[in-house]
Amino acid sequence: MVPEQATSRGDPIIRVEDFKAAYGGRVVLHDVNFEIYPGEVVVICGGSGCGKSTVLKHIIGLYEPAGGRILIDGDDIHEVQGADRDRLLRKFGVAYQGGALFGSMTVLENVRVPLEEFTDLSEDMMNLIGLAKLRLVGLEQAAQRMPSELSGGMQKRAALARAIALDPRIVFLDEPSAGLDPIMSADLDQLILTLKRLLHMTFVMVTHELPSIFTVADRVVMLDAATRTCIAVDAPAYLRDSSPDPAVRAFFNRQATETTPLT
Repeated sequence: MVPEQATSRGDPIIRVEDFKAAYGGRVVLHDVNFEIYPGEVVVICGGSGCGKSTVLKHIIGLYEPAGGRILIDGDDIHEVQGADRDRLLRKFGVAYQGGALFGSMTVLENVRVPLEEFTDLSEDMMNLIGLAKLRLVGLEQAAQRMPSELSGGMQKRAALARAIALDPRIVFLDEPSAGLDPIMSADLDQLILTLKRLLHMTFVMVTHELPSIFTVADRVVMLDAATRTCIAVDAPAYLRDSSPDPAVRAFFNRQATETTPLT
């Protein structure tokens, strides 16, 4: 396996430069640097409390960094304003950890939300697009059902359909397998790979689930709670077998270390 830093991939679609995150004056991450390239599935991983979701929330613009820059297609997500910001936001979709479906809306109405916010399409066209996205995730027959009527796995698929409603270049997934049994989790992994192949999208996923990481990830960005920074960026198999950092190898081989807290 060739280390990530030795491989050239052209221009990145996402660039995180000297990123720092702080809450109430307390620095939770610092000196985080990595790049994500078009067509990749990149997983942000690490132990509990390392800042995985924090990085994701900053990349999609929910929080402003305490330092550094986050660039999407060369534009700083926290600098662009007005119509330029709307244009940038249309480049990505997000599926949140709990699905975050609106309980008072049908599944189809949920998928239509980004279309209603960012387009002036007719009702019929939005319905057609919504049904097409639901068909891609295997939920076309559930279009008129309410989220409360869906299983956990179906809710995750509905959230994914909503995330791809605008045909974004990038899809962000926050703990997509959380709460799912191993079979449903494996099915969702295969769906992600299918969508990547069919739609040529870039996926950025936050998870600590090793089976999912080894199934879907081209590369991983590993964060560390102790040092509060990024300690590895590479293919998961390389990090498992050949990383020079014993803590990285231990994580990917499910091995305890002397510094592993018992929680």
